[in-house]
Amino acid sequence: MPSGGSIDRSLASLHVRALGTYDGALRSAILAVKDGRRDVAAALGVRMASLYAPGQRWVPVPSSRARVRTRGIDGVRIIARRAAGDAMCIALRRAGGDAQRGRSRTERISASGRFTCLADARGLDLVLCDDVCTTGSTLEDCARELRAAGARVVAAVVVALA
Repeated sequence: MPSGGSIDRSLASLHVRALGTYDGALRSAILAVKDGRRDVAAALGVRMASLYAPGQRWVPVPSSRARVRTRGIDGVRIIARRAAGDAMCIALRRAGGDAQRGRSRTERISASGRFTCLADARGLDLVLCDDVCTTGSTLEDCARELRAAGARVVAAVVVALA
């Protein structure tokens, strides 16, 4: 993966690259996206484009319907679309269950089965995209589902590592 102002973390089955840590300007930008700021999501997408090789298919981690209703946008989808353009694909949906927000570290790590693959993913090389990676359990859960559908999840990109 190309470098240049990014930071990396290795999870159990996935390499994660981020623009930086969840503090300062990145934290403020992520919170602005969560408040419905499309312009900030688009700007983050432009910056995220440099985190992985052009032409890779990006899969945004889906927000819950309730969050999209509250915010008025799916910020991660906007980020991924701006970063990957036509190489973004909607391959996952939430299968139910609660978001990770407010859960303890142990509860986050033990959460699984929260996503369903929507597409035939056999033979696809995919890059997951999310806003923040805290424990990595959401990314691992998404990767597990995509791999079960036949995809090769090559990495994940996030705005920030917490």
